[in-house]
Amino acid sequence: MRALVTGASGFVGRYLVAELRRSGAEVLACGGPHDGAHGYFPLDLGDIETMRAALERGRPTVVFHLAAQTFVPASLAAPMESYEINAIGSARLAAAIREYAASAPPPRLLFTSSAEVYGRRGGDELPLRENIDLRPANPYAASKAAAEAILLAEARSFGLDVVVARAFNHIGPGQDERFAVPSLAAQLARIAAGAPPQLLVGNLTAARDFLDVRDVVNAYIALARDGERGEIYNVCSGGAVTIRDILRELIAIAHVPVEVREDPARMRPADVPILVGSPERLRARTGWQPQLTLVRSLRDIYVAARDPSIR
Repeated sequence: MRALVTGASGFVGRYLVAELRRSGAEVLACGGPHDGAHGYFPLDLGDIETMRAALERGRPTVVFHLAAQTFVPASLAAPMESYEINAIGSARLAAAIREYAASAPPPRLLFTSSAEVYGRRGGDELPLRENIDLRPANPYAASKAAAEAILLAEARSFGLDVVVARAFNHIGPGQDERFAVPSLAAQLARIAAGAPPQLLVGNLTAARDFLDVRDVVNAYIALARDGERGEIYNVCSGGAVTIRDILRELIAIAHVPVEVREDPARMRPADVPILVGSPERLRARTGWQPQLTLVRSLRDIYVAARDPSIR
């Protein structure tokens, strides 16, 4: 496999590049337009010329498209930026691949979407399956749903080889503290190091389908190899856990006394109460199974929060 990875400098991208290289793949790791000094090939989703250059350099058999604006609160603060990066940027990438394929073997495009596209659902619809309608409840979700529609239309109209991976929540060492689980772990690590024992939280009742990032990237690789062209696959565990239960486990791991306080700034106005998906289609097609338990993930996240040098 010759892989081109967009968003390679991000949280998931770093794990994906490492796993691809470990498995023997040739990888062109593409970061943002200012990441060239850090060893990444610079790629800007607003500039199709950078995409053309990356394709010519990498000559990929698979393009893993991870680059995106991924933070829901940021999309609420600047929705147009999310639409431009996630939807229009993906359309530019598809156009660049079509141009590239006119004179070279066409690569497969593995697009990493999000379970946020499902929006709020009734209990009778859970676990969520790939064939239900989409009800995005925030600009980030809408931008991902739009990108899916654009890329699948490219597949139907122009024969682009597209596979869509709808990832549910994924966690692991090195994730940005803007997200709930690493924020809790980082606060506990600071308390363990002597900070005041106040721990700020958002909505603890939200329930999510969590996977370790290392299992997620293995699912992406499996879909790149064996996913059916033009199909959508949930990448999930099949079970939901509340943030409150995550917090309890992290406190037990950290073994420190804390005072939990709600922080209004951490509350989302359009938070989806529960997201849990069915991984049946992914498993049936690829044989993928998660290997890391939630407790193992949380322990690794906390250890990395105590000592960032081990990430």
